[in-house]
Amino acid sequence: MFVILLRFSENKTRASEFMDGHSQWLRQGFEHGVFLLAGSLQPDAGGSMIAHNTGLSELEERLSRDPFVVERVVEAEILEIDPKRADERLSFLLS
Repeated sequence: MFVILLRFSENKTRASEFMDGHSQWLRQGFEHGVFLLAGSLQPDAGGSMIAHNTGLSELEERLSRDPFVVERVVEAEILEIDPKRADERLSFLLS
């Protein structure tokens, strides 16, 4: 399981130019069963996602296709988590 932080960077002011492409990229990640959650980092710091059912190299490849990453609107940081305990509602993350 991975937590991805997409922190705004040098081209933050251009985010609106690439929002449609970023939204489509994000939607595809959900459709492929990779992204479980996505949201904004507060206050106005970028975005974040939780990813599952993927490996690190595949996730890096997926991130390299995000228009926000390509255009340096954000810088991506990937945190890998090896879950050991979970509430029963999230037990699928342990397998």
